[in-house]
Amino acid sequence: MIWAGAAFLFGLIAALQLAYWPMNANLEWITFGRLRPLHTNAAIFAFAGNAIFAGIYHSSQRLLKTRMFSDVLSKMHFWGWQLIILAAAITLPLGYTQSKEYAELEWPIDIAITVVWVIFAVNFFGTIRQRREKHMYVAIWFYIATIITVAVLHIVNSIEIPVGMLQSYPVYAGIQDALVQWWYGHNAVAFFLTTPFLGLMYYYVPKAANRPVYSYRLSIVHFWSLVFIYIWAGPHHLLYTSLPEWAQTLGMIFSVMLWAPSWGGMINGLLTLKGSWHLLRTEPLIKFFVAALTFYGMSTFEGPLLSIKSVSALGHYTDWIVGHVHAGALGWNGFLSFGMIYYLVPRLWKTELYSKKLLENHFWISLTGVLLYYISMVVAGITQGLMWRAVTPEGQLVYPDFIETVVRIVPLYWVRALGGALFIIGFFMMAYNIYKTIKKAPKAVEQTSYEVQRTGFDEQTQDTHRKLEGMGFTFSVLAFLAIIVGSIIEIYPTLSLHRYVNPANIVEPHTPLEIAGRDIYIREGCYVCHSQQIRPIASEVLRYGKASTVEESMYDRPFQWGSKRTGPDLARLGKKYPNLWHYSHMIDPRAVTPKSIMPSYPWLVEKNTDFLVLRKKLSVMSKLGVPYDSEVVANADIHAQKQAQEIAADLESNGAPKGLAKKEIVALIAYLQSLGQKGKAQ
Repeated sequence: MIWAGAAFLFGLIAALQLAYWPMNANLEWITFGRLRPLHTNAAIFAFAGNAIFAGIYHSSQRLLKTRMFSDVLSKMHFWGWQLIILAAAITLPLGYTQSKEYAELEWPIDIAITVVWVIFAVNFFGTIRQRREKHMYVAIWFYIATIITVAVLHIVNSIEIPVGMLQSYPVYAGIQDALVQWWYGHNAVAFFLTTPFLGLMYYYVPKAANRPVYSYRLSIVHFWSLVFIYIWAGPHHLLYTSLPEWAQTLGMIFSVMLWAPSWGGMINGLLTLKGSWHLLRTEPLIKFFVAALTFYGMSTFEGPLLSIKSVSALGHYTDWIVGHVHAGALGWNGFLSFGMIYYLVPRLWKTELYSKKLLENHFWISLTGVLLYYISMVVAGITQGLMWRAVTPEGQLVYPDFIETVVRIVPLYWVRALGGALFIIGFFMMAYNIYKTIKKAPKAVEQTSYEVQRTGFDEQTQDTHRKLEGMGFTFSVLAFLAIIVGSIIEIYPTLSLHRYVNPANIVEPHTPLEIAGRDIYIREGCYVCHSQQIRPIASEVLRYGKASTVEESMYDRPFQWGSKRTGPDLARLGKKYPNLWHYSHMIDPRAVTPKSIMPSYPWLVEKNTDFLVLRKKLSVMSKLGVPYDSEVVANADIHAQKQAQEIAADLESNGAPKGLAKKEIVALIAYLQSLGQKGKAQ
């Protein structure tokens, strides 16, 4: 609950920063670019992650009728995960990031995540092995799929080569990196925010309602179709990009197919309450479960809808996606977690909930907050999409100045912040209610032990799936095969990048100074507001220039195609403005773009560029296949300093302060001026 409060507060501050840019406070550690990944990591891995683990540890022991395999492993898992969260909370504000959404953490923390996840897996599967109930209940199926798939996703997406204690470059580049990242990113949503919560739903909703699951057969169909289809849908995040058309189409088709299994889970959950709807009056915690399932159904309807190419053309890069994500995170994950906590705490502390009235108020205030958030972001997103693509009959952009589309939606950012504030007020009501509940619990509780009989092991059945439920190892292997087949078919061909590269369009790699600037761009989180991918859509070509090609990003580690446009696309930014414009834009964005909501970056003229580390960075890039001459690698720092002197001299001649050659602002300008300038056809 502590991490939940932190995640919600970070989110509220980030929302206020977009509505009122001075909230960035000119402090590098809390600018929007650094705060946003801290918020998402706290919400997903700290809040949702700990809720998942709490529910799995509680429900698994009851469903499998045995204590967890090892108390030592349980403690190592708990404290290890908390240390990982703490490490994220320190490193992300300091700018240590891989700039890959939901996988921003750097390589030492990635290793720690792998170790802790293996500890969790050993503990969980050891518990299954020593279970005293032969047949595994449906919740256990979802836990198995979660643990296996998250391990595969994390390991494959995190293959990287360190260039420092807290910096690394991924082995994948450009189109490869984009596809692997969104195979990971989409399925992190699927197997960290969906399948484990479905498992929790299958345990806690029937328990709270004191009813059996509505349909056992629907559970079977829903589970296997979901884990098989979900893994294919990642490319829908890359529609209209340089990704091969076949991969985009595959992603769209499987995303649309997800409607059926996703709604299977929602229907099964809601109909479990059939005959118990009166509990909505007498047991208000049921409201949280019903609302959670409703938001799940709404989000899983909207997700496939947004995956249809024509809809994606309008909604992608806009705040509609932000609204969609938060309806799932706050409505589905949040409300289900709150319902679980309200169910668990009185039972664990053997007392009654302190106040059902507070619970009721928490529900309605939070529901109002989520609805305000969602509606404001959908309206903002559709407004953005329509304004971006508006073209006159003469073929000109109706809103050629991007800032016009930003200013128009700022009032909706205030409504979003209000919705977030209401959600947090509701959360604090719950925290107070839970605190008072625990306070009134009896101080001394007599420990009781139970003799658990082995059940189900003598059963003779002809039902195939019933037999499978009694075979933990075989079930786990089949779950692994279900997710790995789609992954291999989808990713393997794309790893052969040369098939998609036109030799006539091959680009030059970035210079050493541009690499230094690119790393600063990543550190400041510019990628969370700007894309570097121009889609082959008429309005985008009119606004930015020719559509992006696969060759332009073929050496980019990590890729920077982006997922949100709070500001314009930057793929053709190079040479569009003089160096002084970029200098002024970073120090005070309002000086060159009135009404801009971008933060200022005054520390870029105070910090020096680390030139010496460039030899190591280019050496790693060279080993990964970037065609750097050995002389350039060996003298990377000298080449960088020479280019920096040229840019600094130009800045000085146009009125900027003297002595900027060593400053980070110059390296960043070098990178921004290189965008779209590397192709042979330029």
